[in-house]
Amino acid sequence: MSSLEEKKKKRKTTTKKPQSTPNASLPNELLLNIFARISRLHYPSLSLASYGFRSRLTSRDLYRDRIKLGNTESCLYVCLKFPPDTNPCWFTLSLKPEKEKKKSGRYVLAKLPIRNSPPAHCSGLVALGSDIYNIGGSTDDSPSACVSFLDCWSNTWKLGPDMCVERNYAAANVVDGKIYVAGGCKGCDNSNWMEVFDPKTHTWELVSCPVNVKEKCGCDVGISAGMNGKVYGFGKCKTFGKYIGLAYDTKENTWIQTIWKMDMGSYKVIENVLYYYHLGEFKWLDIKKRRGGELKGLERLPKFASDACVKLADYGGKMAVLWDKFVPLPSSGYKDKMIWCAVIALERRSGKEMWGTIEWFDTVLTVPKSYEFVSALSVIV
Repeated sequence: MSSLEEKKKKRKTTTKKPQSTPNASLPNELLLNIFARISRLHYPSLSLASYGFRSRLTSRDLYRDRIKLGNTESCLYVCLKFPPDTNPCWFTLSLKPEKEKKKSGRYVLAKLPIRNSPPAHCSGLVALGSDIYNIGGSTDDSPSACVSFLDCWSNTWKLGPDMCVERNYAAANVVDGKIYVAGGCKGCDNSNWMEVFDPKTHTWELVSCPVNVKEKCGCDVGISAGMNGKVYGFGKCKTFGKYIGLAYDTKENTWIQTIWKMDMGSYKVIENVLYYYHLGEFKWLDIKKRRGGELKGLERLPKFASDACVKLADYGGKMAVLWDKFVPLPSSGYKDKMIWCAVIALERRSGKEMWGTIEWFDTVLTVPKSYEFVSALSVIV
């Protein structure tokens, strides 16, 4: 046997057999435990991997595991409407896949595969826990008592118990774990102006109001907020340069007359402090301490166009700011807009000043200019 043949034979006998590929599937409990430790910002990207991933990422068992691990977090949901479609589309803030981050920023508004979303342009939208409630609205141009809620774990709409009164364009606020809904009803008076929903008992109950509630606030509530255990409601029109309204103390079951001097565009209550944007400025107001002023530290934030749509949201104690801007391509005829998002950490200094620290801001979605920005809400999941 030649030396060449001996080498070939030796090579054949010493070559290891390829190892068998291990089973790619992992036990369900192990996968759920892994997913429970990952930020929800990654879920939209993970859901694209397989049907099995998608089903596990929307399971109640995963929610249970996240609660056990103390790993629940705030998740931003955005509701947009694209005419002529009357039903809205829902998006969530998420991280881009690694290969796409090099092209632009890290974040994106990912469209959610939510079916049969009810109209939201004239209903009250409010977030409570892991659910987003769609309250009232218009059915065939008439007010409705219907209530549905979006389970943000399964991203499916479910029917809730009807309100006591039919309403549209009602003001909805959360105070101490309950939803208070005011106004928006035909022939409103002190017997039907406000009602409250208890998610523990799944029941609605009318709230007794002052006899002059219609004169003070009107049927259409212009400004409303829930903070410090109170629900504030103000009419749409000024009287002698002030908005006249009422405040309901939910613990004491008492009402007081109150006034509101400021014009506001977009506003949101975050940890019992009201933040609002109006005429190019961000301001804050602490009603309990009777202090307020300019929100400082936002010099790096881009200036918004005078006609920009601006929305604020409570993002886990931070402020999420979303605004739109025309795509800077004159050749396209300005047919599209870009939605921008910024996340701002909030800090009170010296007891008298409120400062914001911009954690990031970037474009997150491109939309046609005919779109409508309905709402931005944050849930705990």
